[in-house]
Amino acid sequence: MIRLATEGDIAEILDIERASISPPWSHGVLLSEIYSEDSFFALSIGADGAILGFVILRRMVDEAELFQIAVDEAHRRRGVASALMGAGLAWANDNGINSIYLEARISNGAAIALYEKHGFTRTGRRKGYYTDPIEDAVIMARQSSVLNCFT
Repeated sequence: MIRLATEGDIAEILDIERASISPPWSHGVLLSEIYSEDSFFALSIGADGAILGFVILRRMVDEAELFQIAVDEAHRRRGVASALMGAGLAWANDNGINSIYLEARISNGAAIALYEKHGFTRTGRRKGYYTDPIEDAVIMARQSSVLNCFT
């Protein structure tokens, strides 16, 4: 099941984020995304009610940026990230988004493969974009002509 994040979910989200994203966001930053009218902050919920993963996109007029997508390590490679990506793409389509952009660690082959599966293409590279550890980012984009194509 996919549902929107609430303030009560932040502790569980932080656990997933700390294990998946470096450097992780703070409680306050996550809370601001939950309450932002321009953000889509959704969760994948397991049968037991546990949060399996989350996705955060932010709209900027007719574009959006995929800020984060992360899945609990025990639930990876089971379609959770694809379901979250599909929900994010549906939100983008419903909100008139013409393109979505993101950055991914150059070494994160699993994330890059997920994005390519969902129609993103590599458009550039940012040297030294990530810290802890320092690493380049690949810039990826998906245009409106493919927003309706869920693969």
